[in-house]
Amino acid sequence: MSDPLAPQAEGSSRTLVCSVLFVDIAGYSRRGVSEQIRLKQKFNEVLAGSLADLEARDRVVIDTGDGAAIAFLDDPERALFAAVAIFDNVGELPVRMGINLGPVYLAKDLNGQDNVIGDGINVAQRVMSFAQEGELLVSRSFYEVVLLLSGDYASMFQARSAQTDKHNRTHELYAVSEAVRVGRRVAEAQAKRRSQRRPAAAPSTARATVSDAGSHFIVSGPTRESVAAELARLAGEGARVISAPSLIGATWMASFDRGHAVKVDKLGMKTVVSAATREAVEAKVTELVEFGARLDQEIEQIDGVWTAVLDDAS
Repeated sequence: MSDPLAPQAEGSSRTLVCSVLFVDIAGYSRRGVSEQIRLKQKFNEVLAGSLADLEARDRVVIDTGDGAAIAFLDDPERALFAAVAIFDNVGELPVRMGINLGPVYLAKDLNGQDNVIGDGINVAQRVMSFAQEGELLVSRSFYEVVLLLSGDYASMFQARSAQTDKHNRTHELYAVSEAVRVGRRVAEAQAKRRSQRRPAAAPSTARATVSDAGSHFIVSGPTRESVAAELARLAGEGARVISAPSLIGATWMASFDRGHAVKVDKLGMKTVVSAATREAVEAKVTELVEFGARLDQEIEQIDGVWTAVLDDAS
């Protein structure tokens, strides 16, 4: 069996975490054929211009008929800059957009062209579907990772109410402020300066962090080793690795299936342990009890999730 954490050969089919921008022309299907052709030609020109400064090897573009999906294989900020560049050049073209960061499978299609499939692109499409004409929405996973790159991005987003799609899956959404269109070049300059700085050597104690992306978790850290170590720890608790560590911008990222992972939340002096299986909860409870915690509420299944509550007081 191959090592899921081993680096993949260049150009081979692989699963990785990347940001996906989904764009479509609002009301496209309701227009006449001649109007559709005119709009699509204009859309293609705008998209090509917005991606002109991005190396072909750093993105995959998929024509969706009434728009496009673009997977950005390097810096997550690229998706944000490209989306705002589209707004800069779109004119009267009625577009709406959504961005998500998640796992995708990168492979070749029947024509030998690069293609991406998987949850990362599916969620990007659903996020876009909640946007109105002229609006850019992003998922919680993209929002959290971008904030890890720079806290300055917090002012660029406005929280929106959660939306539930036709598959009964809830999405936490953030709208990109109109002011971002004016400040895009400033943000790009900041990102360029950060990329040009010589990165400081990561301390040996550097730990990866875990972000809840809804259907999965994203592990991010300063080094591949820190992310791999966190994945190994999570695997011991029943997590299933979806994508191996990959370098996105200056940050190493990977993803794992939340359905098999143990989640530990602190609520004051209480600790809530939850997971999809009773065995996973029991293992974590045993570990915490050994460190002095006391089981306060027996393990039980609540809304399909096995849960236990511990008292941290000695």
